[in-house]
Amino acid sequence: MESHVRGGTRWRRFAVVMVPSVAATAAIGVAIAQGALAASFSVSGQQFKVTAKTLHGKGFEQYGALDVKQDGKDKGDPSHYAPVAVSAFTDATIVGLCQSVVIPTPIGDVTLVLKAGPDKDHAVTAHNLYIDLDQLDADAVFHNINIGVAAGASGQPGPGIKAGDGADASSFAQTAETADLTNVKQTAWATSAGTFRLAGLSLRLHMGSKSQCY
Repeated sequence: MESHVRGGTRWRRFAVVMVPSVAATAAIGVAIAQGALAASFSVSGQQFKVTAKTLHGKGFEQYGALDVKQDGKDKGDPSHYAPVAVSAFTDATIVGLCQSVVIPTPIGDVTLVLKAGPDKDHAVTAHNLYIDLDQLDADAVFHNINIGVAAGASGQPGPGIKAGDGADASSFAQTAETADLTNVKQTAWATSAGTFRLAGLSLRLHMGSKSQCY
């Protein structure tokens, strides 16, 4: 996935030149935010890993944006921001979801692993799902895809630009009526959904960093 910055250091104009890519993530240890993120949303500065066997999404769109890291750095410091590709779905169904994050503690690293959606009869479902990612590998099929549309264009599939994510409504985006992915592997900074139902939820803690999803 190749990224470009428009206008030199104009970070709010960041846009991703997309290859067909989507992802699915579940929140770890906390409830999923209801609706779009607030303008004051900031990320922890720590990424997490996600895998899924399959993902079927309706109303897909993807656009470039910025996440603000909670790192104490000045707003003028480019490293204070995380350029991301926001993958959004109106509705998504996910089978074989795994999410992991390594948390530093005084007794060493602890890996938190969340799993859900063990099979198609007990799948994870999400409505108005947004994933802020910077790396993804998958096999993907898109139906009725439009590449190069404006991120804020009306009449396109998908739930719309997420509030407060640093996206430019006129920047490069892609949309599709449906998307099907298999063997999903990604790293992400954040996720949110209006509704997230995790069938067969399992959450475990492991000492060290060897128990991650990949």
